[in-house]
Amino acid sequence: MIDAILFDAEGVVIDTEPMWDRAQEEFLRRRGAIYDRDKLKHLLSGRSALEGIEITKVECGISGDARLLSEERMELVRRQLEEHVGFVAGFMEFFQRVRPAYKTCIATAMAGELLRISDRRLELSALFGGRIFSLAALGLPSKPNPDIFLHAARQLGSTPETCLVIEDAPHGVEAARRAGMRCIAITTTYDREKLRGADRVVDSFAEIGAI
Repeated sequence: MIDAILFDAEGVVIDTEPMWDRAQEEFLRRRGAIYDRDKLKHLLSGRSALEGIEITKVECGISGDARLLSEERMELVRRQLEEHVGFVAGFMEFFQRVRPAYKTCIATAMAGELLRISDRRLELSALFGGRIFSLAALGLPSKPNPDIFLHAARQLGSTPETCLVIEDAPHGVEAARRAGMRCIAITTTYDREKLRGADRVVDSFAEIGAI
């Protein structure tokens, strides 16, 4: 029986994916490169900001100090968040429905600064009762390693087999599988084929129905 729901942040709770796409496109345009979303996007999801830059350097043939490049890209995303951040469509309705019956939290690889902006704008800490667990704050390895989900389960007082993860990315789906948790994947960021490792794949929160 499921007693806890672990939400990824980006693409599940927070509608950041279009912002990342716009920022990545601009970042590469400045270097004369083209953003091939189908090639690059799934490699970056669930990674830290610095890991994402290292992958981008290899895949797109760009050079430079990874930390400086990461800071530049993050600034582009920060601007987007400050102006446009909001919830994923259908999330709030779903959350209000499940909150009385299940323990809930956010378990995310989102960069700390971006998470703080989103928290301030959307009041996520109040919404989740302070149960926001991030790789950046905890120093845990990135998804598809299961560490962030296992940590969240311990903090909630749940066992992996009683946890349900809601994810939008292949690395997150794999992390949930490695953690021994059920997973529902939502196609806000990737198509169904890339999410096929999940127990269920849905196109919206409205499709989830009973847990």
